[in-house]
Amino acid sequence: MADEAGGSAHSALCLRLMQLFPRVARGMRRWQDRSAPESPAPLGPRHVAALEQLRGGPLTVSELAARLGLSLPTVSGVLADLGRAGFVDRTPDPADRRRTIVAIPPAQRALVGEWLDGAASPMARVLDRLNPAEQQAFLKAMDLLEAELSPPDRSAGALRARAAPARPALTSGGIQQEADAVRVGHDVAYVRDGREAGVRGH
Repeated sequence: MADEAGGSAHSALCLRLMQLFPRVARGMRRWQDRSAPESPAPLGPRHVAALEQLRGGPLTVSELAARLGLSLPTVSGVLADLGRAGFVDRTPDPADRRRTIVAIPPAQRALVGEWLDGAASPMARVLDRLNPAEQQAFLKAMDLLEAELSPPDRSAGALRARAAPARPALTSGGIQQEADAVRVGHDVAYVRDGREAGVRGH
């Protein structure tokens, strides 16, 4: 009897979460759309996630793809949009000209920072309401769920991304949160894939 009660409670919790995640994803997308600066192409959650990674410093296209857990063609398409909007520069790597280094232009850093902080502000306010232990439990649950849902061929990339040096954290009310928090719902957003397969950086 106790097992049945526990299973029922567990099912109810799962159902509640399955109802919440699409709502959260839609809400975050609306918030990010309102925060986004004007650009030639629509910019969404994957663009925000890419800029969050680049906010800490230049990366190769391959490094960025590994940190985002996305394919090279998909990341190339995201960077094509950001390049047209003037939010990233791409230059050959002096040490290996077969690779491309991607960075946020100095003239755009303030604007990009304002956009990213605005896009993440709902999460920042929620995290402010949690104590540090609750924040860590929340992030652990999200990491575990992401790993559970990831295809097997992305598991190694996800582990490498987790092991990568930490990026500067966003802050609100003195509470830090991981920059990758903006990825909540980014995989459910529609993004055109593989629009610039010729971009170097592999």
